[in-house]
Amino acid sequence: MGLLDGKVAFITGAGRGQGRSHAVRLAEEGASIIATDGCTDIDAVPYPLSDKEDLAETAELVRQAGGAVMTAKADVRRFAELKAAVAAGVKEFGHIDIVLANAGIAIMGVDTTEEQNEAGWDAVIDVNLKGVWNTVRACAPPMIERGQGGAMVLTSSTAGLKGLSSPGAFGNESYGAAKHGVVGLMRQFAVEFSTWGIRVNTVHPTVVDTMMVNNAAMEKWVATFPESTALTNLLPVVMLQPRDISEAILFLVSDQAKWITGVTLPVDAGFTVK
Repeated sequence: MGLLDGKVAFITGAGRGQGRSHAVRLAEEGASIIATDGCTDIDAVPYPLSDKEDLAETAELVRQAGGAVMTAKADVRRFAELKAAVAAGVKEFGHIDIVLANAGIAIMGVDTTEEQNEAGWDAVIDVNLKGVWNTVRACAPPMIERGQGGAMVLTSSTAGLKGLSSPGAFGNESYGAAKHGVVGLMRQFAVEFSTWGIRVNTVHPTVVDTMMVNNAAMEKWVATFPESTALTNLLPVVMLQPRDISEAILFLVSDQAKWITGVTLPVDAGFTVK
């Protein structure tokens, strides 16, 4: 018996990284997975994003974990694509119980132009904030109609709880603004959806070992601002692994957390209290 037997989870950004880890971990506990990803690069993002092959690999890993899975190419910036993915998922599995609004990007600029800064702002806000809003409003209607409650976890960041940028660094405000905005969305949705027994929480990772931080642009930023505290934790670990975040999310979406809603859960090795 798994913690999520009979449940269906809709996950964005499932092509790799944290999203892939969440899909596999929830499948290990019995959930069926609707794995979605934009599967396309974004001009303002200085590292490659997931592609169709990555998403297919996630699906295979879910199957190896014993889970049923379907995939859909859906850009969180495009509500119509998410709505179509939700409809396909409901047709395949009958319902949705769990929503993980996980898709996100980071742009740490060094020596960027005003035009690049503005393009980066627009991209980050569109994916990290509007994308979460789009995901929730695409998934909520079938959950409400079914009347069996459910759980949503919106991925924020330690940047959603405190300022992270280094002194003297500009152009990275979009990430903090978006991740703080996700907390606002969570609190609003937690109130709105309580009538239907749908719980909504946020998870706040510190640095996680994914492509978002393991790329040349991030390396340049760290080298330019070595005094930054944005990448240091209180506990003796440099980066968490994606599964560390998955374990926290598993708790939040399981019945073990059935009375927990409207909370911000740091998984941050003590970063936010140092």
